[in-house]
Amino acid sequence: MKRQIGVLTLLAVIGAKLVLGGAVPGQDAPAFQAVDIEGKSIALSDFKGKYVVLEWFNPGCPFVRKWYQNGDMQKLQRELTSQGVVWITINSGAPGKPGHLTPVQWKELVVKNNSAATHYVADEKGDIGRAYGAQTTPHMFLIGPDGKLLYAGAIDNKPSTDPGDIAGATNYVRRALEEAKAGKPVSVPQTKPYGCSVKY
Repeated sequence: MKRQIGVLTLLAVIGAKLVLGGAVPGQDAPAFQAVDIEGKSIALSDFKGKYVVLEWFNPGCPFVRKWYQNGDMQKLQRELTSQGVVWITINSGAPGKPGHLTPVQWKELVVKNNSAATHYVADEKGDIGRAYGAQTTPHMFLIGPDGKLLYAGAIDNKPSTDPGDIAGATNYVRRALEEAKAGKPVSVPQTKPYGCSVKY
């Protein structure tokens, strides 16, 4: 019986690793190449020497709308990009799935939301999302100048759809960036993400 439980536990751990992909804090962030909605080819390696934030996005998700409806995500994007951070917003929704956007639709939404990311990537095949193990929208990742993953998980510690919770929450992305730039180890390198499931 104990052996059976042990085998089941091992299988569960292996399954979790398969779901989460290769994005592990402290290790090299998974490399990727993509074409953004402006038609520009980008690769993670293009941004070596800079901090990079990856934000998984679905415009129909109430957890995402919580951050966008009052401009909180846009404010964070501007705050960090003004410090030289590269911010890449990624939609891994497959065609025909809720939240999927064509480049034209996304360009219109960027204007409507007054978004301020550096690049917007439609990851329709889900290759980038699966490589990072992106599970929810939002799901946030911070990559250091050396290409190592510094943080992976929730945007903050208030897993709700209420925009009123943002002000009093601990923003894990901002804190991880501040600690890393100060030469300190990231105190919380990984948290459980919350939001809507990524629609692969």
